[in-house]
Amino acid sequence: MYGRDPWGGPLEINAADSSAATDDDRSRNLQDFDRAALSRPLDETQQSWLLGPMEQKKKKYVDLGCIIVSRKIFIWTVGTLLAAGFLAGFIVLLIKTVPRHHRPHPPPDNYTLALNKALMFFNAQRSGPLPKHNNVSWRGNSGMKDGLSDTSIRKNLVGGFYDAGDAIKFNFPSSFAMTMLSWSVIEYSAKYEAAGELTHIKDTIKWGTDYLLKTFNSSADTIDRIQAQVGTGDTSGGATTPNDHYCWVRPEDIDYPRRVYECHSCSDLAAEMAAALAAASIVFKDSKTYSQKLVHGAKTLFKFSRDQRGRYSPGGSDPANFYNSTGYWDEFLWGGTWLYYATGNNSYLQLATTRGLAKHAGAFWGGPDYGVLSWDNKLAGAQVLLSRMRLFLSPGYPYEDMLSTFHNQTSIIMCSYLPIFTSFNRTKGGLIQLNHGRPQPLQYVVNAAFLATLYSDYLEAADTPGWYCGPNFYSTAVLREFAKTQVD
Repeated sequence: MYGRDPWGGPLEINAADSSAATDDDRSRNLQDFDRAALSRPLDETQQSWLLGPMEQKKKKYVDLGCIIVSRKIFIWTVGTLLAAGFLAGFIVLLIKTVPRHHRPHPPPDNYTLALNKALMFFNAQRSGPLPKHNNVSWRGNSGMKDGLSDTSIRKNLVGGFYDAGDAIKFNFPSSFAMTMLSWSVIEYSAKYEAAGELTHIKDTIKWGTDYLLKTFNSSADTIDRIQAQVGTGDTSGGATTPNDHYCWVRPEDIDYPRRVYECHSCSDLAAEMAAALAAASIVFKDSKTYSQKLVHGAKTLFKFSRDQRGRYSPGGSDPANFYNSTGYWDEFLWGGTWLYYATGNNSYLQLATTRGLAKHAGAFWGGPDYGVLSWDNKLAGAQVLLSRMRLFLSPGYPYEDMLSTFHNQTSIIMCSYLPIFTSFNRTKGGLIQLNHGRPQPLQYVVNAAFLATLYSDYLEAADTPGWYCGPNFYSTAVLREFAKTQVD
């Protein structure tokens, strides 16, 4: 018989004990062995043999490919995202279904409405192929054969603006209008933008300047003619030939040839057109190519105005019946000043500050129309423009003497606008009668209001609280009040 293993427990059963055991004992022993075998855990291979496929345990982690995360964290994350998405969708649905109450925008003030309607007038007066955004439903394409229907010209003069209630296109007043519109944009572009009209007015100016460039050889350095007018209106001789005053039809329905009036010595018209293009070149300075084109055209026109002296509206001509020019010296002063602003060329400033030129323009003799800015007389506008130069640019010698004179004259003009002075009568409602009771007074009134507003702003920008009328000092607020009462 073998002894016990020192590690404890028998390795084999004693043979004597085995032979003496009964069947019952062996049966009990087998049962004990069976229970022991069954109670011992089986390894994985044994289980696969005896029990078939093993039941898979639930994994504690989720493999996302680039990262392995806890299964519990993954479930919580997905659940949170789904809940957040549901909540966000519910909030959006709630916002869209609940009625919203917006505070209405304040209505535009009367000045903004008036500005829009004033600019819409130019939309209504457009000639040629109208753009889709013209916004005047009762106007269509017109004057599509202008210039081409005159066999003596045979030039494309389509575009521009009709004058008023007729279909004549006058370069002289139209150029003045473009100059004034450009001046207003140069000084008050931010206000136009705030009113939502900056694009509108720039589009209006370009419509006008594009047409003016057609009426002379704008690519040349020297010219000898300008197409000054399209259409005729003189019916004083009893002529029955169709023209734009004799035939009361819409421009869209005109089917007769339209005569073109051409001038070969027209200093006033050429200098005014030069002023319009020069001022517009500043408005469109961000468009370098177009601005340079305008400057070149302005130089060419101004040279022509100086070389070929004469009025564009001599006696007996069709323009003399409607927009007769009384002289061209004020246009020399006006055009030269604008060209200096557009180019910085001192030769233009030297001309504008020539005492003899100022004398011919009427700067020293006064008169009943002194200080009245109009399409015919630009002296008052030129004086304000040159005062601006002295206040902000101060070019000094040799220009200071005349610039100081123009500045003093501007102060006198502003004094004449005040009710305390009797230079001009007023209506019972307070409207200043700058044209002394003659027809169409409003154009002169709004020009004066514009100059007064400009001058008051110039003084304030130069840290000057006001100006003197004789011994009395007046603040800039007085000028603004004058402008406001006249526009109101």
